Amino acid sequence: MTADRAPYACDPELSRGRRHDEPPSRTRSPFRRDCDRVIHSTAFRRLKHKTQVFVFHEGDHYRTRLTHSLEVAQIARAIARQLRLDEDLTEALALAHDLGHPPFGHAGERALDACLRDHGGFDHNAQSLRVVTALEHRYPTFDGLNLSWETLEGIVKHNGPLIERDGTPLGHYRERGVPLGIVEFNRDFDLDLWSFASLEAQVAGIADDIAYDAHDIDDGLRAGLFRLDDLREIPLLAEMLAAIDARYPHLDPVRRAAELVRELISCLIGAAVGEAQRRLERLQPRSAAEVRGANEAMIAFPPEIAAAEKMIKRFLWTRMYRAERVMTVMRDAETVVTELFQRYCDDPGALPPDWLPACGPIAECEADRLRRIRNFIAGMTDPYALTEHRRLFDTTPDLR
Repeated sequence: MTADRAPYACDPELSRGRRHDEPPSRTRSPFRRDCDRVIHSTAFRRLKHKTQVFVFHEGDHYRTRLTHSLEVAQIARAIARQLRLDEDLTEALALAHDLGHPPFGHAGERALDACLRDHGGFDHNAQSLRVVTALEHRYPTFDGLNLSWETLEGIVKHNGPLIERDGTPLGHYRERGVPLGIVEFNRDFDLDLWSFASLEAQVAGIADDIAYDAHDIDDGLRAGLFRLDDLREIPLLAEMLAAIDARYPHLDPVRRAAELVRELISCLIGAAVGEAQRRLERLQPRSAAEVRGANEAMIAFPPEIAAAEKMIKRFLWTRMYRAERVMTVMRDAETVVTELFQRYCDDPGALPPDWLPACGPIAECEADRLRRIRNFIAGMTDPYALTEHRRLFDTTPDLR
């Protein structure tokens, strides 16, 4: 353990290792190596053309999955530095957390989930795990990126445990169970699905929320879905706007909005760090293992900020995500994904040759075909999905 790393941080020298043995890097820690592998992956580059909220040709200044991931990484590193965590592991998790998202944001995910309802559904965390353990083909002796146990754990569990110790599913997995892809991988490389993840993973999770809140306000304002002063209905933001107006009484709207976004990010980071310090002081963990075995997350917002953050999410849900302009485009996007899925099911020959199933018994062939279709569509960028749709159908939505 280095002098500047907290005792409860993940120590790369104590990593539980990789699924496939490899000689260590001469110049990088295991976690730095993981981060670099994510950055150089094909799936990471594809995030450039995957929707965050607005599809790619709505404008050059809106966030994409790639810019979102970079903002999450910046916020996560800022928190990790203050808590003396391993910044390389934190960054790797922040950059990898959305690798499994399909095209067209949550609309694409809803469509794929509906298409696969009778076959376990679609879960982007399970798909992220699949990307880094199987779908990337960059190395001569194994599929995937062969990331460390700590990185894989964080990808799967950054939002908390998936099961109770007795195997009972938790959270949104209660209804449909833990995705089969996670269950099957866990049998071979146990990720302790019952425990909390490392502090680094928990930081990546809360950084995702902070980035969403801040940049979706910014993008919503840019799109004209609401005005800056509409945000005054949220007391926390009203206080921030009042302070900004007192300090800069003649600020133009663009700079006023940018100042609000900066203030919000700083506020949420400070609140998360302060609450983490209080919880860590109470628990007094002496290792990352004790953090995992705690009965609550160590990274969270204090109650008053958690309430304000929920108000921000409710505002964005009604004024942005469910806005008719956005919903019209997203309904068309769902149609594109659904029609592609159905066409590939009806006509497997429409898939590129590399994605055609190698049929054995009928049941196995059917399952393999559905897996390949899921993986193929989930890996698509927005423009590639539209190109494929135009190839296979007479009319394709414009998505504007």
